[in-house]
Amino acid sequence: MFPERGCGSRYRRRVLPLADVSVCIPVHRGEDVLAETIGSVLDQTYRDFEIVVLDNASPDRSGMVARAAGDPRIRVERTATVLPEAECWNRAVQLSRAPLVKLLCADDLLHPRCLEFQVAAMDADPGLAVVASRRHLIDEESRVRVPRRGLSGLTGMRTGVEVARRVVRQGGNPIGEPADVLFRREDFFAAGGWRADRSHILDLDLWMRLLQYGEFLGLPEPLAAVRVIGRPASGDDAERRADQRAALMDELGDSTLFQVRGIDRTVGRLLSPVNRTRRRVLSAVSGAKRVPA
Repeated sequence: MFPERGCGSRYRRRVLPLADVSVCIPVHRGEDVLAETIGSVLDQTYRDFEIVVLDNASPDRSGMVARAAGDPRIRVERTATVLPEAECWNRAVQLSRAPLVKLLCADDLLHPRCLEFQVAAMDADPGLAVVASRRHLIDEESRVRVPRRGLSGLTGMRTGVEVARRVVRQGGNPIGEPADVLFRREDFFAAGGWRADRSHILDLDLWMRLLQYGEFLGLPEPLAAVRVIGRPASGDDAERRADQRAALMDELGDSTLFQVRGIDRTVGRLLSPVNRTRRRVLSAVSGAKRVPA
């Protein structure tokens, strides 16, 4: 089901073993949703994984919920104080032991075959840096509100150049959230991990830095579900998100590696109002206060 790799790929020195993936779940005040999230990992058809739950100094029973699952593949760690999101996510990956990593927010879910498909792709092609899939947007009751979101124009094998041009044209995050992405641990640390100064676009910022080290595969199947119910973003948050997104687009546009063209930047500027309207419409359809790009 996976495409043939293209020319010009960078092969790695070793072949990935047919096992070993870490699913890292940072959690703060997640006792109501964590059991379902962990259950979606334990239900995977691909069985050789570990789950690293990082209890971010939760005042609730999140840690107890994780331990209650009673599976030896689950390791629960706890921070002494509440860490900012980027620091917490970095710590979760630091605690991982496997060569492949997925970060799963404590209220998101995986399709039972998510790891099967994504690990197989990584194992088959050492030149891949990022494997992503489409995802459903779900509500607080885990009902699908918007199906099969993401990866517009990015399914199949893509170079980093193709992905960067698509991102700049769209001006948002066509790749998606951590739940629908699998990456290599070695690339994560080489790229510098999650950046605190990009706190509002943590995912997209990392995906583009990972693509310095290999290629991209977009799987058309919806293999994750992202919960979109949440508090409305404040005006300050919206402004910071816009500023950080604009800074990333400028970086991509100026990069000699990604070869973004002037036409891509022009299209991105022209479509910016349209894309903002599209996100507002999607928010209304999904019933969410705010939704992923």
